[in-house]
Amino acid sequence: MRRRLSKYMKQIDLKTWEEFEDHVLQLEHERSERKKVTNRYISDYLFRGQSDSSWELSTTLERYAGRLLSLEEYYQIVLATKPQVETFTGARWEIPSKPEYLQKIEEVGFLTFGRFPAYEYFVYLRHHGFPSPLLDWTRSPFVAAYFAFKDHQSSETSTSIFAYCEYTAGNKTGSSSHPEITGLGPYVRSHRRHFQQQSHYTICTINQGSNLSYAQHDDVFAENSEDQDELWKFNIPSSERLKVLKRLELYNINAFSLFGSEESLMETLSFREILFRNEK
Repeated sequence: MRRRLSKYMKQIDLKTWEEFEDHVLQLEHERSERKKVTNRYISDYLFRGQSDSSWELSTTLERYAGRLLSLEEYYQIVLATKPQVETFTGARWEIPSKPEYLQKIEEVGFLTFGRFPAYEYFVYLRHHGFPSPLLDWTRSPFVAAYFAFKDHQSSETSTSIFAYCEYTAGNKTGSSSHPEITGLGPYVRSHRRHFQQQSHYTICTINQGSNLSYAQHDDVFAENSEDQDELWKFNIPSSERLKVLKRLELYNINAFSLFGSEESLMETLSFREILFRNEK
């Protein structure tokens, strides 16, 4: 079961889809102006869609395990999957042994972009449904909108699309006693849907004594830092669902373009031939 949403710093309730499009343009304009004024690196915005606005940002690992796992503990689980995955797929994954992994973590002190051991295999597991500490985002607000609206349930009154900017002032500060979010980037060999969905990933970690553990993204955003980890949460009425999905269809954003499987083709055809044709 998903936990209830905590307080977010920048939460906006919208009335229409068009208002969201306007906000995205405004965010991009503000980012461009900030770069000109500060002459510093400002991250591109990443987006994530969730079909129920009461849900918080949580990883599949958090929801599945119901507790926070140490990096060592989760990596042992990852290693246990490898022989079975390789037997079934015929693929080989060159990932560090547990001692090598722990040595890399000790050398780095925390996981960063380009220095995340077994990143390719972690992404593979995430895309195939295995509980993961990776929180997935997309460069596209329209791809995020598809995931926000595709599985709407009648009991939900609004969906949410999150917009996240990791670096807002050229660099980040942190403390070993506080959770920290790290963006891992899109440059990884992975399943083709990783590229179709313009995927990015973040992790959240915290030092607990001598152990580095995965932590909750929400705990970082609750600190409301003004110079890093900027987060917007846009709540859009679920009543906008058909309008949004039809608009996205014009951009060729649908289940088939994002997943490319027979099942996703059936989902796309059902949207076209049932939902869209029967709309009054």
